[in-house]
Amino acid sequence: MAVSNDLLTDQRVMRHVEALREAGCEVTTVCRTDLPVRWQRGWRFYAAFNWRLWREVSRRVKESKSRRVIVWANDTDTLLGCWLASLKGQRVNKSTSQRAVKLVMDAHELFPEVPEIQGKPLVKWVWRTIEKHLMPKCDALITVCQSIADYYKERYGVEMTVVRNLGSVSSVKCEVSSDAAAPGKLHTSHFTLHTSHVLLYAGKVNVGRGVDWAIDALEWLPECRLVVAGDGDLLEEMKAYAAQKAWSDRIEFTGRLMPEEMTALESKADVGLVMLEDRGLSYHYALPNRIGAFVQAGVPMVVSDLPEMAAVVRRFGVGEVIEGRPQAADRKTKVTGLVEAVERVLAREWSEEDFAAAREDMDWNKEKQKIIEAVNC
Repeated sequence: MAVSNDLLTDQRVMRHVEALREAGCEVTTVCRTDLPVRWQRGWRFYAAFNWRLWREVSRRVKESKSRRVIVWANDTDTLLGCWLASLKGQRVNKSTSQRAVKLVMDAHELFPEVPEIQGKPLVKWVWRTIEKHLMPKCDALITVCQSIADYYKERYGVEMTVVRNLGSVSSVKCEVSSDAAAPGKLHTSHFTLHTSHVLLYAGKVNVGRGVDWAIDALEWLPECRLVVAGDGDLLEEMKAYAAQKAWSDRIEFTGRLMPEEMTALESKADVGLVMLEDRGLSYHYALPNRIGAFVQAGVPMVVSDLPEMAAVVRRFGVGEVIEGRPQAADRKTKVTGLVEAVERVLAREWSEEDFAAAREDMDWNKEKQKIIEAVNC
């Protein structure tokens, strides 16, 4: 199973690893800490990483003594290397009449539509070309929501199994480079929660994630404290932005947290923030992991008015939707909408019963069976 990040905090991948192991599969992972390259981002990183991925996965396929091997690409950015490695299994196993190596792609998002590459037509063309030629060659295709499945069906004529990004994570041991867990790479939260209400943003601190809205919103939410749990490209910029505010003492950045640390933090939160600007189809159709996590933790949410995430909140009544389209509104309108949504959540008394229906629907124990059926372990 290949992924281009460092894997330690990728809860979706960890859940899938666990589900496959429970089904009796032997699972090994390959991530960026296993295949270090000179460049950390940009086309050079992806080219070098996929070249090393091809070599490493090919070696593991060759060494495997199993009759059947599944090469699993997480997202478009690992698909080329995984496909090249899977070519070693094009032969058919005579005893089972099946290919010796199968290729699975799990699309966590619409990769060519992520905000970071909007306005970069050549980069988008490269990723779309890889998808166009290689997705139809996969033996199974998985994604996180029906909207993305419908998009790929219309664009490439492929059928995808929807495995929603939800549920809690148990302890999963993945084959990750020991360097990934070196001191200083992850941070443990030691904050003191001394105000009445805790607003929790958990996830990447990247462009279009609304962390700046949350920082600004605290001016009109004097009884609230903002905790930002995660890292990303804009983390240092957001820290500097927060430091300029008169209310900066009510803003805390924890850095990346391990799943068990995040679970402990969620238990202290009063409102979960899941905000995305409508920057491209990847964000437009997103169903972030935190939606399911907040449901399981019994934390009411405030979410952007985007199709998949807003549908969950409106269907089950587990929070509030920020009024107004997240792209069309200016900053003042976004912040005002966020403040009003938080106030509506805080004005209501919440109980465990409010999350019962959502928990029953968003149950990972049921959802994970789709993985096994899709790959036919």
